[in-house]
Amino acid sequence: MDAKLLEILVCPLCKGPLVYRKDRQELVCKPDRLAYPIRDDIPVMLEDEARKLPAEEEV
Repeated sequence: MDAKLLEILVCPLCKGPLVYRKDRQELVCKPDRLAYPIRDDIPVMLEDEARKLPAEEEV
């Protein structure tokens, strides 16, 4: 994942910052508890494609 791209990407819902999880290849929005997948080095920033994080999963 390109570091410069990470600096400008925000959550499409709340416009908040995202956390990059390299091991899971996803970008996480902590306030919305959503994880956006990264496929072939391209972030998929669609709410319908995001994984809802369960309450027990640490963000």
